[in-house]
Amino acid sequence: AVVDNLRGRDINAFSIRKMAKQYGITGRVVGPVTAGMSVAILEDTTTTGGAALDAAEAATAAGLRVVQAIALVDRSDGRAADAFEDVSIPYVALVVPKDLGVKR
Repeated sequence: AVVDNLRGRDINAFSIRKMAKQYGITGRVVGPVTAGMSVAILEDTTTTGGAALDAAEAATAAGLRVVQAIALVDRSDGRAADAFEDVSIPYVALVVPKDLGVKR
């Protein structure tokens, strides 16, 4: 989002906290998104998909429409993909350990 902004493109990037704060900017969803918007959940590394699923649930509870989940590196051996399939959210992993030459 920062790089796109520097290039003159505007992305509505937002964050989802693990827990809501009771002071300052409250709530779990923080950023320029409003109910009804379509969003993607992006996670850097996943081993189960649990944190991304939790984020998707928080986004949905805030009225956002989660249309995609993306993991930069997926170490879940397919568990994350299965979990997102169970909730009907398309999921893609950009890199798996095999792509990095890691044998499991």
